[in-house]
Amino acid sequence: MATPVEVPKLGNTVEECLIAKWRKHKGEQVSAGEVVAEIETDKATFEVTAPADGTVLETFFEEGALVPVFTNLFVIGQAGESVDAFRPQGAATPATEAAPAAAPEAPKVERQVAQPAPAASSGPLSPRARRFAAEHDFHPASVTGSGPAGRVLEEDLRQQYHESPRVSSLANKRIEEGMEIGGAGSGTGGMVLSGDLVAPGPAATRMSGIRGTIARRMRESLATTAQYTLHTSANAGGLLLLRAKVKASTGVPDININDLVTFCAIQALIDVPDVNVEFIDGKIYKHREIHLGFACDTPRGLMVPVVRNAHQLTAGELSVKMKELTAQAVQGTVSPDDLTGATFTVSNLGGLGIESFTPVLNPPQVAILGVDSIQLKPVRREGRIEFIDAIGLSITLDHQVIDGAPGARFLKVVKEKIENVESLCTI
Repeated sequence: MATPVEVPKLGNTVEECLIAKWRKHKGEQVSAGEVVAEIETDKATFEVTAPADGTVLETFFEEGALVPVFTNLFVIGQAGESVDAFRPQGAATPATEAAPAAAPEAPKVERQVAQPAPAASSGPLSPRARRFAAEHDFHPASVTGSGPAGRVLEEDLRQQYHESPRVSSLANKRIEEGMEIGGAGSGTGGMVLSGDLVAPGPAATRMSGIRGTIARRMRESLATTAQYTLHTSANAGGLLLLRAKVKASTGVPDININDLVTFCAIQALIDVPDVNVEFIDGKIYKHREIHLGFACDTPRGLMVPVVRNAHQLTAGELSVKMKELTAQAVQGTVSPDDLTGATFTVSNLGGLGIESFTPVLNPPQVAILGVDSIQLKPVRREGRIEFIDAIGLSITLDHQVIDGAPGARFLKVVKEKIENVESLCTI
């Protein structure tokens, strides 16, 4: 029995998906659970599997098509079964159906390189045209004839000859191997020589739906906000000691430096709730709950999973939740609902050795904290210079909502939380 497979509903915010790739095609055998198609939302890529053993009877859409959720995507069944009852509106027409006849096109004048043997043209050659072609070793694949009944006259060939690049036999061989004409020929009469050829340029690739979404949101972020960034550093001695304590302990979550800094940022938001807001259509919305977004690098591009009600979690619980969401984002299985609704974001590039950077806001949020690497830093204490392990912090804020002084005060609280992390976290 033929079984249709729909585009699944991948979260409350997803209305359509892009067909990224067909792993199986019409007529191929599949097993239950085998991946048939990859689909993309604006945030992640998902796999659609076969519900049973059988044959792919039909795939209704081409790669790159945007398909609404709950729309039939393909059909699994036994060879010969009809799929007409499952064909969605707007699906591709089967190849066996007759297509409307296209209107005939007028013959085109193409710039052709010289060929060693005559080729068919768009019309019969006059005797003088045939002689011109032989004398100049010029045999274009097609040419528009201006004579009676489309006959190609000498003048037709002569005009195309002077408009077309003439190529030496060696250069022609190189062109067949993939080289391209780089400009005007340097040979006699403008003939293209092998030295005039260049390697082909890089091939263009289609931007993925996720990459396109990232690009659009970054442009919108900079166009709709008044962003400014503040930089400071905090003594990371407590972070390193607590991290060492975690590594030496058994039966506790593997809390890393990023988890600890994120936990400190959440505690700072509890103390300074004015930063935990959104700015929408000229109105400021203050949030009691802290839904913490954290930037995550994945094979498909930047994603920002969201830990909901992060203020209710211990450092250990936060660490576990962040690792779960990170794994799902990297594997492409994260729910779209877990990629929306953040009220504040943390982006950590410290693990890549970045000492300072400017994180970009994710509107309607008004703040994002960038976490930098830990570096030795000289400080003055009681008239002496000492070196400490310092972690860099970079916060970007929307000046439409948060002025410089309040933004600086919040960053100061984040710094204080980090420098007293041992008293905040119980391991």
